[in-house]
Amino acid sequence: MQDRRRRRGRDTPPTLLVLRALGLGDLLTAVPALRALADAHPEHRRLLACPEWLEPVARLTGAVHAIVPVAPLEPLPESVHHADVAVNLHGEGPQSTALLASTRPLRLVAFEHSDVPSTAGNPRWLEGEHEVHRWCRLLRETGVQADPTRLDLDLPAISAPPVARGATVLHPGASAPARRWPTDRWAAIARAEQAKGHPVVLTGSPGERDIATRVAAAAALADEANMAGRTSVLELVGIVATAACVVSGDTGIAHVATALRTPSVVLFGPVPPSAWGPPARPQHRVLWRRSVGDPHGTRADPGLLAISVDDVLAELACAHRRPAA
Repeated sequence: MQDRRRRRGRDTPPTLLVLRALGLGDLLTAVPALRALADAHPEHRRLLACPEWLEPVARLTGAVHAIVPVAPLEPLPESVHHADVAVNLHGEGPQSTALLASTRPLRLVAFEHSDVPSTAGNPRWLEGEHEVHRWCRLLRETGVQADPTRLDLDLPAISAPPVARGATVLHPGASAPARRWPTDRWAAIARAEQAKGHPVVLTGSPGERDIATRVAAAAALADEANMAGRTSVLELVGIVATAACVVSGDTGIAHVATALRTPSVVLFGPVPPSAWGPPARPQHRVLWRRSVGDPHGTRADPGLLAISVDDVLAELACAHRRPAA
């Protein structure tokens, strides 16, 4: 390590490189692990390899110095090769582990995989393990203490639009049809909330704008209430921070609500909440009909379809009675 430090310059700090090149929910479930690594390596320059659009949220964790923009399984730039410590929080491997190994770090922390001989004897991947606990266990079994409850984010320095403050936020989209509840049911929730005097706003990515527009039309929402495709990721966090409640499928905004302790109702379909659900806090409500299937399927999961509008409204009433912590 001393030879490597001399080549970089005596005053250059050691480098910690973490790979987590996925989406918003993936980043937020890795926050306890990122904080554990920051505590264990306070003298290191901590780099997170992930999509560039996630940088504002990564900075809210307080655990990352800089982002290395990278798409999933894309080669890492030469500038981050030869890190002192490289940690794979991307997946089981072998592709992601081999990708990090190819950068020739001094130490590689990753799950064992038979296709990557250098990982022999490392912690083993366990199917069905909760995503938060998985990465904390990887660190604990490699000598770093990690607390899976450290999920909270700092509040963003951004104001939510007035229409969103104290609103019920509905997020009808998801990356795959298997995790999308029907739009007519989302519209029914919006109408019911408005009838109770709760303002409603819709959120979503630019690709989910059409879904949100159909919900808005069916629920007779004002155009300004449909914020899908109109917000940055930091603006989305700001909206959730000031919302009364969030209702969504198993997707990124559910993890934002968890990170900000905003009351939420999360609809699970093909993936059980034991793998991706919120922690056991009273302000987060979960609906799941014990259906397990393909989370990337092209049709709505039967278990998700088994969740009724009345089911959601009942949980939503409970969530409204739990103010944000």
